[in-house]
Amino acid sequence: MVTDGIYYALTLAAGGGLVSWLASPVLGLPMYLAAAFCLYFFRDPERAIPAGDVAVSPADGKVLSVQADGPDQTRVSIFMNVFDVHVNRAPIAGRVSQIAYKKGRFLVASRDRAALENEQNLVVLEGGGSRVAYKQIAGLIARRIVCYKKTGDEVMRGERVGLIKFGSRVDVFLGPEWQVEIKPGERVRAGSSVLARRR
Repeated sequence: MVTDGIYYALTLAAGGGLVSWLASPVLGLPMYLAAAFCLYFFRDPERAIPAGDVAVSPADGKVLSVQADGPDQTRVSIFMNVFDVHVNRAPIAGRVSQIAYKKGRFLVASRDRAALENEQNLVVLEGGGSRVAYKQIAGLIARRIVCYKKTGDEVMRGERVGLIKFGSRVDVFLGPEWQVEIKPGERVRAGSSVLARRR
């Protein structure tokens, strides 16, 4: 469980208790339901991290697209709806060489424009002779991107590296040394689903 979820749930439950006491239990019910949803949304299950020279998914969700993003790079876009786990994980082991946050809009995250115009946070990892980047992109409902790491940090493949609150998208950028293993329409899980293998 992500700590933020506990704080939100406690606040909502306290509000529901106050409304129930001042008015009626029926009026407090929506706040109790919202508190329960926060506990569900901020869940953080353990994942079995696959072995081998692989890149894993940094996010739970549905693969929107797998496409060339320049002559030597493939972009994999993953959409997270509000029912997916929103904790993000490192796709490869390595060192954080760059973090670039950009303010922006809050378009529907599944739209192509969202990758360019929405609030986003780009993280570049370098390790094992490879460079893999992932971009946390806020969505229509999301209003806060959280990154646990800073430049220079070492991370393990599948390690928790951040989250995006309430619906969003993550794009992964892979170089020519990677063979992508997934297709659009597939569902993936952060830390446990293999996105690509080293050639």
